[in-house]
Amino acid sequence: MNNSPLNKKVNSFTTVKKLKSAGIYPFFRVLQSDQDTEVTIGGKKVLMFGSNSYLGLTNNEYVKECSQKAITKYGSGCAGSRFLNGNLDLHIELERQLAEFVGKEAALVFSTGYQVNLGVISALGGRNDYLFLDERDHACIIDGSRLAFSKIFKYGHSDMGLLEKHLKSVPRDSFKLIVTDGVFSMEGDISLLPEITELAEKYNASVYVDDAHALGVLGPGGRGTAAHFGLTDKVDLIMGTFSKSLASIGGFIASDANVIEYLKHHARSLMFSASISPAAAASALAALTILKNHPEIIDKLWENTRYAMELFRNAGFELGPTETPIIPIYIRDNDKTFRMAKALLEEGIFVNPVVSPAVPSDSSIIRFSLMATHSKDQIDFAVESFRKAAQLIDVPLTVSDRV
Repeated sequence: MNNSPLNKKVNSFTTVKKLKSAGIYPFFRVLQSDQDTEVTIGGKKVLMFGSNSYLGLTNNEYVKECSQKAITKYGSGCAGSRFLNGNLDLHIELERQLAEFVGKEAALVFSTGYQVNLGVISALGGRNDYLFLDERDHACIIDGSRLAFSKIFKYGHSDMGLLEKHLKSVPRDSFKLIVTDGVFSMEGDISLLPEITELAEKYNASVYVDDAHALGVLGPGGRGTAAHFGLTDKVDLIMGTFSKSLASIGGFIASDANVIEYLKHHARSLMFSASISPAAAASALAALTILKNHPEIIDKLWENTRYAMELFRNAGFELGPTETPIIPIYIRDNDKTFRMAKALLEEGIFVNPVVSPAVPSDSSIIRFSLMATHSKDQIDFAVESFRKAAQLIDVPLTVSDRV
């Protein structure tokens, strides 16, 4: 067995062993508490700046109460797919409110956001169709396109010239779908949606926006990227997830009613996967209710974002082209990025290292993300911890005399 092809294949992967032996392996860290601004790891309290819970609602009392009530009424699971026996009135109400929230006729809830992109893109992309993807689109967009039988064109990140060149190269009357993140999850920049929709109109293409990191963050009341630019009517499909601002797990696609009806009967990741649990659906509904009734929490998120960016810049850190609460801090060396993450954890700060192949080695970053519930004292402590760790790891600061 030790010489089997399986073992030869898996044993050739030595990266994890090297990182663990060096004491800098940063993945699958075990949390022993709720997902809040402060979490427990190894019995130690640390500040969480590596979460996607942008509104800080995962520990909200109303959200937890609604989740518990759903378990009492519906049980712990649905024991089947939406297509067959697992379709609850709770799912239907969530879809109704989501569609209304993002300004579309109808919505369809999936078990995860990943499943949305797998199912929708592969259902829409046929053999004679064309998909156009930004090179920094999320992995589930890439995987969904691989499951389709369409011809795939990738364009350089936000390279509208190359996108237009690709669009121009295919038949005008063919089905063409441009799929883009609304907010790009690693560097926090926003898609060039006005330019994308203009090109889509010019070349008779449809537009699909993945708003996983924009829902609850961008646009009036947190309604996302299309609303942010006033282009909801120009975007054909809006996708979102519950695992970020909506304090749960799951995802949805919103579009015209006839599109949703088609997807209900063609998206295999919906039809052949168990439905979202009652507790998860109720949590997302509760978080959406809070978002609609208390939009001031978005203001607090942006207040924290501006405050943290200013502190990091004043401390001399090189930040990526972010426009959102995702703050990429360039370390520009894989090994230093791993060691920086370890040093920060020892200082009491949880962050996420992003290294090659996710990004080029000379573009490796620490991904620092804000919640609306972070306090300024917590942000102050985090930036000071970054400064100490940078000195320890020898990360150059551009204006170190200002810290």
